[in-house]
Amino acid sequence: MFARSDCGDPQRVKRGRITSADVFRWSAAAACGVAAVGLGLMAIWTVREVLVLVLVALFVAVSLDPAVRWLVRHRVRRPYAVTVILGLALGSTAALVIGVGPPLVRQAGALVKDLPGYIAGLDERSPVFRDLSARYGVGHRLNDLAASIPTWIGASLPGLFQTFLDGLATTLTVVVLSLYFLADLPRLRRRAQLMAPDRHRERVRRIVDTAVDKVGSYMIGNLIVSVIAGVVAYAGLLILGVPFALPLALIVAITDLIPLVGATLGMAVCGVVAAIASGLWPAAIAIVVWLLVYQQVENYWIVPRVMRRSLDMPSLAVLLAGLVGAAMLGLIGALMAIPIAATVKAVIAELRAPVPPPGYPTDPVPQDAEVAALVEQADPAAPQPAG
Repeated sequence: MFARSDCGDPQRVKRGRITSADVFRWSAAAACGVAAVGLGLMAIWTVREVLVLVLVALFVAVSLDPAVRWLVRHRVRRPYAVTVILGLALGSTAALVIGVGPPLVRQAGALVKDLPGYIAGLDERSPVFRDLSARYGVGHRLNDLAASIPTWIGASLPGLFQTFLDGLATTLTVVVLSLYFLADLPRLRRRAQLMAPDRHRERVRRIVDTAVDKVGSYMIGNLIVSVIAGVVAYAGLLILGVPFALPLALIVAITDLIPLVGATLGMAVCGVVAAIASGLWPAAIAIVVWLLVYQQVENYWIVPRVMRRSLDMPSLAVLLAGLVGAAMLGLIGALMAIPIAATVKAVIAELRAPVPPPGYPTDPVPQDAEVAALVEQADPAAPQPAG
């Protein structure tokens, strides 16, 4: 019979009695480990698009969770609360599409159709533009660009329609996944807490609560601020008589979702279109001044009140997080990156705090009633929330 292998014996390793069979076993184990890691990474890469949808759906569910919890605190059962919030979200989206869609399509079409004429008339309305056109041929280039837009749209219609169908399917997938995540979010939070050792459960609970609160408060606050920006821009465009007010206001609302630079981008678009369509003075300058004044009100009065608890980060960190998120997932990535970065900062601060020794008395911290009830059902020995 063969002698028992002592490849795991440290004394044997110290004595240098390592055989070729031992080396082969170690090499085979290492190769299997590398192969397993490689196969796992390949599998993740293969389903990366599905994982992105799952991440976006979880982000949407966490963003809507504060509204659901508000209804639960007012004695509405969670399934009904989820149904109400999703119904309100879908109903608001449908009302926006039905109410804003037709005039938006008409004004956007008119903008594309009339843009060459507006550019051609700049020579008569603006001496500065006439001088630039004579020196550098700016007018001819802008006319060629504007004239090519309808042709480009006509040639791109099949691709645009396919993109629309893909976007619709992706949206439906995210909505369905968000529904499941939102309905089961307290159980997911409870599972995360119970997976930790007893000594670290309170810390894990605080980390999970911080992540949910940061993401939810930031997204809801950001949407409220963007809607206010769009309404203010629409009012200013109407007062000044700038054409295409509705699509321009929608652009301002969408770009305002982007942190730090989004409001400036929307203001620039409005200023350029107003200068082309209505002249530099007073329309273009007035709308730029209008939006600049609103930006100051938004930065120093609206945002601190609407989003006072969501972010605690320097401006440079916010900008870098937004850029990284935009490079990875576009506008959605920029929206997701900011609260995720704020959550990571809060988690790091929590992890740096020392864990109290076993048996050390700590002050009870209030937690979500749904999560506390689920934790009590699964672990009767878990600490109870403060009343």
